[in-house]
Amino acid sequence: METKTTVITPEQLGRQQAFCGRVRAYWERRGRSPVAFVDTYGCQQNEADSERIRGILEQCGYGLTDGAEGADLVVVNTCAVREHAEQRVFGNVGALVHTKRRHEGQRILLCGCMMGQPQVAEKIRRSYVHVDGVFSPHHLWRLPELLFSVLTGGKRVFFTEDEPGAIAEGLPVERSDPHKAWVSVMYGCNNFCSYCIVPYVRGRERSRRPEDVVAEVRQLAEAGCRDITLLGQNVNSYDGGGTDFADLLAELARLDGDFLLRFMTSHPKDASKKLFDTMAAHPKIARHIHLPFQAGSDRVLHAMNRRYTCAQYLDLVAYARQVMPDLVLTSDVIVGFPGETEAEFEETLSLVEAVRCDALFTFLYSPRPGTPAARLDDPVPRAEKLRWFDRLCDAQNRISEEKHRAYVGRTLRVLVDGREEGLLTARTNGNRLVRLTGGDDGLIGSYVLADITGAATWSLTGAVVSPDTP
Repeated sequence: METKTTVITPEQLGRQQAFCGRVRAYWERRGRSPVAFVDTYGCQQNEADSERIRGILEQCGYGLTDGAEGADLVVVNTCAVREHAEQRVFGNVGALVHTKRRHEGQRILLCGCMMGQPQVAEKIRRSYVHVDGVFSPHHLWRLPELLFSVLTGGKRVFFTEDEPGAIAEGLPVERSDPHKAWVSVMYGCNNFCSYCIVPYVRGRERSRRPEDVVAEVRQLAEAGCRDITLLGQNVNSYDGGGTDFADLLAELARLDGDFLLRFMTSHPKDASKKLFDTMAAHPKIARHIHLPFQAGSDRVLHAMNRRYTCAQYLDLVAYARQVMPDLVLTSDVIVGFPGETEAEFEETLSLVEAVRCDALFTFLYSPRPGTPAARLDDPVPRAEKLRWFDRLCDAQNRISEEKHRAYVGRTLRVLVDGREEGLLTARTNGNRLVRLTGGDDGLIGSYVLADITGAATWSLTGAVVSPDTP
């Protein structure tokens, strides 16, 4: 696995711009205005990557559409974190053979984390012959070159070589929401949790220069963006050459504009009192942290290579809540890690009761080929793991409902972000979903004051009181 970092030069990006022009010319000669569909699976980092893919495609002359049927180009951005996500991708990519038959000349490209696995790329090469091109996350910036080769070369193209992780500044972005934005501040991961494929497919940690991040966030704020999420596989290990993540957050929070900063995902081993103090000191930093603990057994945490103990996690949470009493805490938990016993699962349940997260994202362990955990003995039957999983969900659902009921009767400042099933949807400072009565679509993208009138496991209900200004 390549461990160095490559900074893509302006000259290299200029070469890709030239390929954009050649793709546009290709379609102009045919008197066509092509359209593309970008299908995204997985995490927020993949969503951010897809926004860059759409930006590049627009520079190549493509319009964007919301389905594969009739599209001249389909780009599938894949996720390798769980087996279920991979099987969905294989199934849906297999079904594209029919849309391609119905639309002569349709091209299909695959990218994302699955394509960073050599065995997956080889499976695509052998068994999915209707796929025209493949590129790993390291090669996203070379999409114009790959696309031109696919259109004109008459051959399938695979950009999957093990190359250094890249940082490419200045790629075009077509954001899916003018009021919310993802901003990647770093890429890759050095943690090598024993169950996780991410370091193998996204490479080692590499951080953007702080001045580049500041410039992007300033531009978003000036354009009226209200909710900006900083992304990294392990965002609080950001290293901007003397600027750590807390320093970066503080600098961004001092920018002009009416916006909130969020960030994810954090690793407990790198969360610090300095980070929590910075969050507490700046109103523009949301009072929400996603801090996965994954298991409540120190033995299991050691087997996962998580590098903290349950006691250390509890100490972190206690300090964070001390300086931010209104903190919303969310986390991830894996049930059924290889070798986990029922007694160790009970320890996880105890930790869930002690921490009382506002919400948990819960997962049954999914073996990822190539990771150390995939080689461990796993004697517990799936049916038993499902029983544990249901108990965990029941406990957390009860806690989440109790937490949400405490909002009822309060008036909160929330950001209206859309409409769903006839109701406006909004997010609190702590990222809790609120379904609102009152108001119209003209409020989307604005802050309003809302009376919270009801609560459920995953959301709140309320009524718009009035628009709000800072």
